[in-house]
Amino acid sequence: AKKIDGHFCRCTGYKKIIDAIEEMANEEIANEEMANEEMADPKESKTSDEFCKNGCIGSPLPRYDVKNQILGDRPYVADLYFENMLFANVLQAEHPRAKVLNIDFEEAAALSGVARIITAKDVPGDRWYGLIYKDWPAFIDIGEETRCVGDVIAVVAAENIQIARKAASLIRVQYEIREPTLSPKRSIEKGARQINPKHQNVLSRTVIRRENARETLEKCTHVAKGTWNTQRIEHLFLEPECCVVTPRTNKAKLHLYSQGQGVFTDRTQVASFLNLPEDDIFVELVPNGGGFGGKEDLSIQAHTALLALLTNRPVKLELTREQSIRMHPKRHPFTMQYEVGCDENGSLLAAHIRILGDTGAYASVGGKVLERAAGHSCGPYVIPAVDIEAIAAYTNNPPSGAMRGFGANQANFAIEGCLDILAEKLNMDPWELRWKNAVQVGDTLATGQRLEKSVGLKQTLKAVQPAYLAAKKEGKAVGIACAIKNSGLGNGAKEWGKARLVVENDRSISIYNGFTEMGQGLFTILIQCAVEITNLPHQIFHPKVNSNYVLDVGQTTGSRGTLLGGRAVEAAAKALKEELDNGKTLSDLVGSVFVGDIVIDDTTAPSENPKTPPKLHTTYGFATQVCILDQNGHLEKMIAAHDVGRALNPQLCQGQIEGAIHMGLGFALSEELPCENGMPVTFKMREIGVLRAKDMPEIEVILVEDYEPEGPFGAKGVGEIGLVPTAGAVAGAVAQFDKKRYFTLPMKNSTAGKVISVGKIKIGKIKKR
Repeated sequence: AKKIDGHFCRCTGYKKIIDAIEEMANEEIANEEMANEEMADPKESKTSDEFCKNGCIGSPLPRYDVKNQILGDRPYVADLYFENMLFANVLQAEHPRAKVLNIDFEEAAALSGVARIITAKDVPGDRWYGLIYKDWPAFIDIGEETRCVGDVIAVVAAENIQIARKAASLIRVQYEIREPTLSPKRSIEKGARQINPKHQNVLSRTVIRRENARETLEKCTHVAKGTWNTQRIEHLFLEPECCVVTPRTNKAKLHLYSQGQGVFTDRTQVASFLNLPEDDIFVELVPNGGGFGGKEDLSIQAHTALLALLTNRPVKLELTREQSIRMHPKRHPFTMQYEVGCDENGSLLAAHIRILGDTGAYASVGGKVLERAAGHSCGPYVIPAVDIEAIAAYTNNPPSGAMRGFGANQANFAIEGCLDILAEKLNMDPWELRWKNAVQVGDTLATGQRLEKSVGLKQTLKAVQPAYLAAKKEGKAVGIACAIKNSGLGNGAKEWGKARLVVENDRSISIYNGFTEMGQGLFTILIQCAVEITNLPHQIFHPKVNSNYVLDVGQTTGSRGTLLGGRAVEAAAKALKEELDNGKTLSDLVGSVFVGDIVIDDTTAPSENPKTPPKLHTTYGFATQVCILDQNGHLEKMIAAHDVGRALNPQLCQGQIEGAIHMGLGFALSEELPCENGMPVTFKMREIGVLRAKDMPEIEVILVEDYEPEGPFGAKGVGEIGLVPTAGAVAGAVAQFDKKRYFTLPMKNSTAGKVISVGKIKIGKIKKR
């Protein structure tokens, strides 16, 4: 691990990388030994086809197009190049709140090689966009206030990127600096000034109440009480935002190459911005270099498209790392006030919870994040009486939005801390307390939803118990946490899964779908769903996302790519299989299109007083994680048992969980993006705190399969839940070793946190908090 410390990976947790290096080294050693023994033929290894048969469900089919990815032959958006292409650069606001008095780009425009400079005055359509509310302007106009340091003032297109950056530096902006609102608590106080002109400062308020929590708490034998705080976190995906747009001479006017997590949503917003029909924009997904929620919102697609339209030339706009960090939404900082009570036997009875989230300057999906936090605030436990309120508040900080876990992991840190405190008061083992209160089929969640199927939580607790008890017997500090996480948006949203299987002239089959491949292996899973139904070889299937078929399914978020995309491909593949069973061959079916459209429209929004039992989500994943510290109080091992419904590809499923644990450990111990006066204090990867390979402990993943009837072949999504219980498990172990409970993340000052090699923000960069 130390040998690859200079390398950075946000997706894998390094485990599969290290495994591959070791396997390759062992294979070379074995080949050398065989050569030394003068063996006639080296031992043949199985091909991937032999190993995976035809790629059906349950087999470890290698990731689609893996060879080109490994060798760097598959281009990212930034790798695309077209003849006569222009290169663009953005100029961002210098202050989180300031009135723009004037923008002078005369000197910049005179620079040789500058092709065009655009500002708000050049927008032909609606300058405001957003995923839920249109409260985010592509440009700040003269006479308007900036709302955060990610706001765009102008964009320069030039013959090369060096000229574009030089020109941007020559643009002179005259500001009238005003006092920003940086505290969400201050933002929602009576009489506070309105931060965003499109919405009041309280973006959302989610309330869930069942029975009388306050009265019940007064009768409880034990009550855990405290305020838990979580930090702002940067996604730090390896590929910064980039967009390429080329003019076209056929039906569509523009060809937009996007790395977004919802390319058809990109298309809709860009068309509105340009005042063009959507059919004038052909959109194509270029699978991106990581997303984690940070590429849901429109970033620079609209600016790039406008420049291509105005110049009639191909344009590439790629953000620098600093520009990226300033612009895209982050993980919400939360302040959470919890009171949780139980009886003398440890049965949980009541919870009173107040959550305040800093959603920053723009809505993004902040309201939904806090809604999800409220719905998951009591974890996977039976608590009859609850009083929950979660508020998302506007500030002049960088916007907050979707990030892996989507509010559930912040809330989980607090509820798991409460259970640990109650276990201490009860003198009860933390595992036993969780087992006693864990939900099962037939139980009701804090939201009022009754669980009627596929609840594998107790199976996950059983799976970790032997290792948990063994570590305790050895005298090691051990933490445990359980988790619940939805698959699908739910909360009353109408959701679609759409797929089109098209038989091409060469007898290959294109799988068109609307969800984004961003490293999680979705394309591979879709292939396996098609193979399982048709029994055709996996090599003939080729996943694609472009507007040859407008399959608008919204953002790739909410652990729903497999749930909905898989079901849609399953439906389309059944239609194809029917034709094959009737004697048709692929040659006979060239040009045929097989349709799979799935809709989920039976979920309900959270309600304070639901008239009927609610169904907030289609299904839930469940998990238990254990953190073991060594004799020095450092990370030694993470054990993660996850109910995944069914593992469609066990290797990919394990990889998802390993990568999520890596992110969860950073959340717990090292990662943060503090701001001073609305500006991030650092843009350096090591200071931001994403763990390197040498910081990672051993990871053991245990897949529990509790069949989910509403998922494809019984599967549930696993993209988010992998990090939901991680911080809680680490906090439990750290509290045992340090004899101190931490209520604020990251726990940098803990014994485990002090030895992490990253996250060391230099003194003076941030004021003492």
